[in-house]
Amino acid sequence: MADKSLSYSSGGTMAHLVSIAPATAGRTPNAQSNNTSTPDSATTRFNCQSCVRKKVKCDRALPICSGCRKGRLECLYQAPLPRKRKKKCIEDLHERLARYEHILRSNGLLSTARELSPPGNGAEIQNDTKDSTPSSTLYGPTKAGKLVSGDGKSRYIDNILLLPAGEGDLCELSESDQDVDNIAHETPPKEQSTSSALGLLVGGAVNLTMLGSHQNLTDVHPSHDEASKLWATYIENVEPLCKVLHMPTIVHMVDKVSKQPPKAAKGDECLLFSIYYFAVFSMSDADCLRMLQNSRRKLMAKYSGAFLQALVNVSWLKTTSMRVLQAYVLFLIAVRSQIDPDTFWSLTGIAIRLAQRMGLHHDGENLGLPPFEVQMRRRVFWQLLPLDSYAGQVSGTGIMISPDSWDTKPPLNINDDQIYPGMTEEPCEKNGATEMIFCLTKIELSTFYNRTGVKLKGASASFKNTEEIDKMIDEVEGRIEANYLRYCDILNPLHLFTLGVVRSAANVVRLRNRMPPLMEHRIDDYNRKDLCALAKKILDTDNTIYRNPSLRKFQWSIRSFFLWDALLCVLFSLSKVGFYAGADLEAAWNMVAEVFSNHEELVERRRALHAVICDVTLKAWFNSPPRQLAPEPSFITAIRNRRMPKVTAQQEALNEMGSSEDVTERMLPIDEPFSNMDESSLTMDINFGLNPSEWMFWDQLYRDVNDGD
Repeated sequence: MADKSLSYSSGGTMAHLVSIAPATAGRTPNAQSNNTSTPDSATTRFNCQSCVRKKVKCDRALPICSGCRKGRLECLYQAPLPRKRKKKCIEDLHERLARYEHILRSNGLLSTARELSPPGNGAEIQNDTKDSTPSSTLYGPTKAGKLVSGDGKSRYIDNILLLPAGEGDLCELSESDQDVDNIAHETPPKEQSTSSALGLLVGGAVNLTMLGSHQNLTDVHPSHDEASKLWATYIENVEPLCKVLHMPTIVHMVDKVSKQPPKAAKGDECLLFSIYYFAVFSMSDADCLRMLQNSRRKLMAKYSGAFLQALVNVSWLKTTSMRVLQAYVLFLIAVRSQIDPDTFWSLTGIAIRLAQRMGLHHDGENLGLPPFEVQMRRRVFWQLLPLDSYAGQVSGTGIMISPDSWDTKPPLNINDDQIYPGMTEEPCEKNGATEMIFCLTKIELSTFYNRTGVKLKGASASFKNTEEIDKMIDEVEGRIEANYLRYCDILNPLHLFTLGVVRSAANVVRLRNRMPPLMEHRIDDYNRKDLCALAKKILDTDNTIYRNPSLRKFQWSIRSFFLWDALLCVLFSLSKVGFYAGADLEAAWNMVAEVFSNHEELVERRRALHAVICDVTLKAWFNSPPRQLAPEPSFITAIRNRRMPKVTAQQEALNEMGSSEDVTERMLPIDEPFSNMDESSLTMDINFGLNPSEWMFWDQLYRDVNDGD
């Protein structure tokens, strides 16, 4: 059979086919120019078209493969087109940046007025803030570095890291941010307590985040009616003290998601559960039962578990979403007094790292960000700074973010209606009281604490000269008075609360500043009276806040606020026989009774410091009881009942072990005078979860006072 050249047209393209001749024994076909068969082989190097279309293996037999023979199909062999040789990339960094700029500009993502200058030319990027905010914008370079921002996400990249950027798109954020909304959901999580949920988060956060153990939270969302109540509670109780969110923007998201939970974005869902949890945390047990027909403890467990699962769903350890960071900061503010200090320190450290990854440690103006983003980033960062300082103090590390590592300015003294997304002009700061009054006074106090080195809960505070500290306290108090407090209206609950907190904060620093003589057991009665008068002001402010019905909504914020130093000062003075007398003695005990009534957690002795307070209270009661004949106060009875089972159990255990008399004598019956108690009995009574930085200061003072009795 003569060789023939076959061809067919497919989609306008002529395909040249290999001419085929039957292979017979002893016959060798003529070699074709485009056929790879040889006289010694009856196969070809490439698959036939039928096998290629069916995506099956071809044995490449000539003249027809086994697959086509069995299927009785036409077997056609077509040589593949030669691969194009890759052009060697010889672009340098400047050319790549120019190409990226051209791509962004051609797609409307970069203003033509914004020119990117190559590094090293001495020019900086000029950001035209009058342009609309792009969906993905590259800001920089600046002295601080570069910030990639878009769609509510941002990622800060240091200048050094940009040099070996390679072929990757500089506008990419995080892989987890790009595909987190596309991850399939699984079964809804079970309700769990805050402690167990935190154990899940801390113990398995990395594993869960990396392996993608995501769960569907649709069924955990409250009804629209319940969500509206929680949102209203958050606005009333939490928002005035934690200006992390922009309320006009968030309110639309809350309404939309509460009506259609399945359509919620992962970041929105995370923020919502944080809001729900904080709202429940700020309520009383009675309010929860009245408004939500459920117990506060159960609702806190429900929403804390949902929030922590939502963090896993958004791959929180890799997030660059501002909304996720806002949710996380709110959660930390709420749980700071509910979890152990070491865990809280670790969780706060994660928040600091996320903020640094997003560039919040550098002011948005230096990064060329729009005015709205500048203000929101400042608000979040300045909520994190006090949290980081507090975490370092209660954990005993004393470690906090270095002042030299950030340059973020405080937020402006403005209301939420003065800023909005897409604004191009910086808002005009107000003189007087705004919605930011509490946060701004707190920033002033936080800056003062960091500057002076005074730690409210530290055992190793580094005090300067007493007169110098008093002068600095007067200066910061005067500055806050001139800028904010003189504009306060005492009929406004937020303003009244701010006044009380600022006054107490200043007095607490003064009290701690004057503590050394008491610690060193060289204080006379005259100076002790001055110290107790200062402590009385702090306790009176706390009792006044609890007494005022309009301030009940802010009580969540003062449950561990500026109290214990002052209370222990008064209790130690009550323990000194004869120091208080007559009407002063009755007034002191009435004040202590009101403090115990407002802070029921003291009697529960869950923390080491609370146990110290209870023991000192009993000692004061036996040494200096009130003169009026009256039934024993309920808080004294409760402390007795709480302590007696522990002492009895310890006595029985020691008796069974045949312990020596000198050890058992330490376990005195509760009715014996507390002047006989030494530090050993105190230590044995609070042998649970001690936090040295929290109670060491007062434990040392307790020993010194006992030594002097």
